[in-house]
Amino acid sequence: MSNQVSEQIQPGELNNNRKPSPVQPLLFALTLIAGMFIGTNLGDKNLLQVKPSVEQNANKLVSLIDFIEDNYVDSIDKKQLIEDAIASVLKNLDPHSYYMGSEEVALEKERMKGEFSGVGIEFLILRDSLMVVKTIAGGPSEKAGLQSGDRIVMVDGKEISGKELNGDLAQKLLKGKQGSQVSVTVIRPGENALKEFSIERGSIPIESVNAAFMVNDSVGYMRIERFAEKTYDEFIEAATVLEEKGCSSLILDLRGNGGGLLNQAAEIVEEFLSEGKTIVRTRGIHTGEDEIRSGKKGKYRDLNIVVMIDQNSASASEIVAGALQDWDRAVTVGRRSFGKGLVQHEMELADNSALRLTVARYYTPTGRCIQKPYGDSIAYESDFQKRLEKGEFTTADSVHFPDSLRFRTPSGRLVYGGGGIMPDVFVPLDSIYFSGLLSEIAYSGIIRDYCFTYLDSHRKEMRKYKSSDEFINKFNVTDAMLSGLIEMAEKEEIKINKQVVRKISPQLKSRMKGQFARSLFDDNAMVKVSLESDPDFKRALQVAQDYKQFATVRKP
Repeated sequence: MSNQVSEQIQPGELNNNRKPSPVQPLLFALTLIAGMFIGTNLGDKNLLQVKPSVEQNANKLVSLIDFIEDNYVDSIDKKQLIEDAIASVLKNLDPHSYYMGSEEVALEKERMKGEFSGVGIEFLILRDSLMVVKTIAGGPSEKAGLQSGDRIVMVDGKEISGKELNGDLAQKLLKGKQGSQVSVTVIRPGENALKEFSIERGSIPIESVNAAFMVNDSVGYMRIERFAEKTYDEFIEAATVLEEKGCSSLILDLRGNGGGLLNQAAEIVEEFLSEGKTIVRTRGIHTGEDEIRSGKKGKYRDLNIVVMIDQNSASASEIVAGALQDWDRAVTVGRRSFGKGLVQHEMELADNSALRLTVARYYTPTGRCIQKPYGDSIAYESDFQKRLEKGEFTTADSVHFPDSLRFRTPSGRLVYGGGGIMPDVFVPLDSIYFSGLLSEIAYSGIIRDYCFTYLDSHRKEMRKYKSSDEFINKFNVTDAMLSGLIEMAEKEEIKINKQVVRKISPQLKSRMKGQFARSLFDDNAMVKVSLESDPDFKRALQVAQDYKQFATVRKP
């Protein structure tokens, strides 16, 4: 690819709703002070460097913060005040410029790197105990002999059970430098004696391509959860396997993908295009105009592509969907995407905190701006609710675009700008999605906890399935299991309406079966279960199987 744009996007960018400090009148001034401090650590390329004026504003602001520290009625945390000030002023610039503390930066680096150093288990806290849900295949814990169902009671000789135990403490104890040793003591179901394991910490992958398999003899499916440092490599590895199995049409699922690294998204798009095609353009007052172009003939430029998007597909995932749509290389299926098209540059500060500042906007190859409108008169954070009230999630006719926002692809297809990517084939959101009870149960972790508890006491029975396909075809969640789940929800003080439970029982059973499949096998198995009752996927499969009816297939 040529003319690479340096950019990094935060996958969790839709949740940056930080509350301003109570000392609101001071925030703007203190932010400028913070900018001055930042300027001492970023060198010539610092975008926030304070430029001293004739009035010496920088000196005045330093005097102000010293005055506050020396005279304010209560004691203040200067560092926290400055951090709150930075977060507040960035929030007032645009919806996606924001500040991250050092701990958040460390976690984000881990996510983007696509790996961390640890023991390689998935765990949950259940009844004040640290339970091993599953071990990572080929990871340190599996090699050492840990098993699903083990209860870890000591780490390096220190007891960890009890009410003080939480996820943060568990991760702190189990994560560590690669190659270092950690001793864990466990209670194993059916055995009386404690078992002790010495585990050498290793590199644990955080996969971003979390499912890839053949749906039938010719249609492959791939889900990309985020765009991290190894996403392109994971994509190529998965696509190669699918190609070997006869994949001629690929369903690329980007639903819920909030973004990530632009270069990874662009490299994936490049594999579907021929040489010299624009993938994305950027424009900013200080950055000027730039673009990324495909620099080679893509390996999969003849593959039929169906891209699934929804209202939570954002940023880098919108770049992928927009570029493939603009070049007539894919049929997009689902609902209009989020509309996050702001380029952000990250600046790391001396204390390992960082800020991400918007420096440009994204445009698709036809010239569409991906970013939806924002500003003082726009309730940006209420956009989801407004789209819901307008009926955008249930009827395509409720989405209106002015003539000025209509664009044409090379084959003459109409595409629309104005924020987000409007799919070629609209799929209404299943009304069951609006069930508050389903959402509460799903996001509470109760399904995971119940399935683990059930599996723990029926492990021999559940282990009889030799493959994920056998499990998916033969296993069914019973009414008794569903009743057990509802009882657990009631104990967790979730208000249960029996009539609503009857209505959402198919979805609950599907999620329970998916959780069982994941615990027994892998993410592929869980995703396969979820797709059985997924209207978006069913429509995408129809498109893939009758591709020419839905698209003018062009090989740019």
